[in-house]
Amino acid sequence: MVLTGAGDFFSVGGDVKAMSERPGGDVLEEGEVHDPMISRRGVSRQLELDKPIIAAINGDAIGLAATHALLCDITVMAEDARIGDTHVSRVGLVAGDGGTVIWPLLVGVNKAKEFLIRGTLLNGREAERIGLVNHLAPRSEVLAKARSIALELANGPTWAIRWTKLSINQVIKERVNLLLEASMALEQVTFDTADHKEATTSLKEKRKPKFGQG
Repeated sequence: MVLTGAGDFFSVGGDVKAMSERPGGDVLEEGEVHDPMISRRGVSRQLELDKPIIAAINGDAIGLAATHALLCDITVMAEDARIGDTHVSRVGLVAGDGGTVIWPLLVGVNKAKEFLIRGTLLNGREAERIGLVNHLAPRSEVLAKARSIALELANGPTWAIRWTKLSINQVIKERVNLLLEASMALEQVTFDTADHKEATTSLKEKRKPKFGQG
């Protein structure tokens, strides 16, 4: 399976302007209660799919999109694309829907903490250099490279491939069980903070946020 974006971006995350109107405003209807199990199922189902998933990161992958790209089994990223999780720096929220799970496994604990806390956006070359993604390609060749890898696997010993994937994914699932529900709960709490309100309002008003005001 190849996962990619339509258009110039892989995906750039939630609608922050809509969040300024109400918590979870980009995905929830008025008065709707956030169900954290939806996010958990999204992560779990991706990890439990027995077919290999190749991410063709054809453009910027931000926030939750970065999480799902990095949860793929093999990643091919455009040289000029950017990847990062800006939950904290841009939205004033805990990076709770999977970022705290996968980033430390790929780049180590301290780098992950810095990247998530500061909302660092890494270009393709830097992401490949530090081992965040597997392969680098010119933007015009990303999808072809991903398809080539997918075809190689499809023509390989598919039972051994899928069961090797599922075996290794037990490491990630262990971290999911350890971290995901707590981090999602903490993210939900930060929806009610003054910093989140300021982050979303300042973006809508096109000004620099002033955190720590309430």
